[in-house]
Amino acid sequence: MVIKEQSVYDEEELFVKANVLIFGPGLLSVLGDQHKKQRKMLNPLFSAGHMRNMLPIFYNVAEKLRDTFLERVHDGPCELDVLNWMGRAALELIAQGGIGTSLDPLVDDNPDAYTNSLKALVPTLYNLGLLRFALLIPYICDVGPAWLRRRLVDMIPHEELRKMTGIIDSIASKSVEIYTLKKAALQQGEEETSRQAAEGKDVISVLMRANISASDADRLSEDEIIAQMTTLLFAAMDTTSNSTVKILERLAQNPDIQEKLREEVTAAQSAGRLSYDELMRLPLLDAVIRETLRVDPLANLVTRQPKKDVILPLSEPIQGRDGTTIREIPIPKGTQIIVGVLGSNTNKALWGDDALEWNPERWLAPLPSAVTDAPIPGVYSNLMTFLGGGRSCIGFKFSELEMKVILSVLLSTFKFELTDKPVVWNVASVRYPTVGTESNYAEMPMKVSLV
Repeated sequence: MVIKEQSVYDEEELFVKANVLIFGPGLLSVLGDQHKKQRKMLNPLFSAGHMRNMLPIFYNVAEKLRDTFLERVHDGPCELDVLNWMGRAALELIAQGGIGTSLDPLVDDNPDAYTNSLKALVPTLYNLGLLRFALLIPYICDVGPAWLRRRLVDMIPHEELRKMTGIIDSIASKSVEIYTLKKAALQQGEEETSRQAAEGKDVISVLMRANISASDADRLSEDEIIAQMTTLLFAAMDTTSNSTVKILERLAQNPDIQEKLREEVTAAQSAGRLSYDELMRLPLLDAVIRETLRVDPLANLVTRQPKKDVILPLSEPIQGRDGTTIREIPIPKGTQIIVGVLGSNTNKALWGDDALEWNPERWLAPLPSAVTDAPIPGVYSNLMTFLGGGRSCIGFKFSELEMKVILSVLLSTFKFELTDKPVVWNVASVRYPTVGTESNYAEMPMKVSLV
């Protein structure tokens, strides 16, 4: 479904058109040949080789975050909203590494309006109740030019919808502003362009340079490049930061593993910053991240929609109510199919009876043959967390590196503990924590102290 016949099982129309309204024609918002063209241009920019070049950026941001925490806990343990800080650090990482600019010095307690807009996007979508507007979205997308579509949306008397359009405006205007500055810099001449290329390796700058020399068939439009910026800023902020917070929560719940991991990263960093290869070779750090991504994927499921009538084969036969053995299911065109990410990641037939338990040590030994032999199409470690095929998460190596750098820097200096506040993880397009079930404000209070 996600590899062999991915052109048949595509993203749902509602998902794609909603993303067009929010992000523009970026990687999350296009299908078919246009998606392949964008992916072809972007793939090299998220390779392991490119991540090596950006490692100093990751360390600079992680060390800024460490220094900010130090100021707050120097005189004793302090309760910090780690979701706020991880989200801001993730935004600054994708800002510097993805679009070549700085958006947050990570100093003040309160982020700027732009950061708040990005942070509020998912909760606002959740509060809005997107399904209530689902029937309108395809029609809005197909009505006239953008200004007319906006006029129609503004006519809908709904407070959360107006808040949503304000957030989208804030994100889009920042992307246009940054793109305009970059375009002007590229037009300053070959000498200036060469200097910038030597100094920075951010994704969008490299993409814009590659786009200039691309063939007409492969070249992206300005709207597509701006949409990539908006998509990158959103996708990299909530996803990785929320995963990092979930890891810290798991470590706080398992202080013995937190201490073992602290010993590992502290010993490895005795001589200073680690190289890319050294960081990737830390076994317990790798195991903790993999295990958390296995049992706590931020998206428990994704959906697909066949473009034609299909026959879907089952991995294992099932028995129907009449006793008939069923090995395949006929699915009509346009049917919503739910791909269970969490179900695959915690399948007891593959992972064993403790599949639902958080146990990083399972990764320190060879995985069960049931896992390694299973035809799981995920791009990351026999898991479906980052999906697979042409619509897999293009930035999963960026995400992995971000988590490893931030965790290694912070855990060597700080101890993380839970507070008495009841934290609940809410199901949304990206899972997020709140204090209690009544609040819609995304936060994760933790007690942070010096080691």
